[in-house]
Amino acid sequence: MTTIAHAFDQGGWAMYVILFWLVLGIGFIVERAVYLYRSSINKDVFLATMQKCILAGDIGRAIKLCSAANAPLARIVKAGLMKVNRPDAEVQSAMDEAALRELPKIEARTAFLGLFANLAMLSGLFGTVLGLIKAFGAVAGASGAEKAAMLAAGISHAMWCTAFGLLAAITALMGMAVLNGKTQGLLDDINAATVQVMNLVVNNRSKVNLQGIQQAG
Repeated sequence: MTTIAHAFDQGGWAMYVILFWLVLGIGFIVERAVYLYRSSINKDVFLATMQKCILAGDIGRAIKLCSAANAPLARIVKAGLMKVNRPDAEVQSAMDEAALRELPKIEARTAFLGLFANLAMLSGLFGTVLGLIKAFGAVAGASGAEKAAMLAAGISHAMWCTAFGLLAAITALMGMAVLNGKTQGLLDDINAATVQVMNLVVNNRSKVNLQGIQQAG
């Protein structure tokens, strides 16, 4: 704690600006990580369950399982299953409409981490430049060994801003990379699952229990 307090004292007010971007970045990382974790389900297990229900004609049970899953993938598939007694185009349209509601929620706010990384780094550089200007101004009237010592101390102080800015930027960029990977995984699962469910519905319409759909709805 003493070292951190010393760094903030040496770096000046720019350190608090960088801290602001760092806190925002960490907050966004935590919020997105929690949402994406809660939105994840085992695609293979889910599809196996849907296949079993659809082949058995028990669409009502499939809809109830989708409701219980409470995940974007399940909600999109449920929207299509609710229209399974309608033409294929309407089933696909229902899933597309649900996807338009769910996908923006999955992709939301992650891109801001790139902005926070840039702002933290630029704030660090700005603080460093101001520190250097202050250091050179302070030694303008000094002479000899005193000037060298004052200049070295001033540069050392200014570098704290650069170091902290880079630390904040690296944190935000690493979080962004991990979240983008998780987001893309969810999107791939949704695309693959919706196509497979649609094919199951189209190929097994004769087995559909319409009464089960009405009861589930």
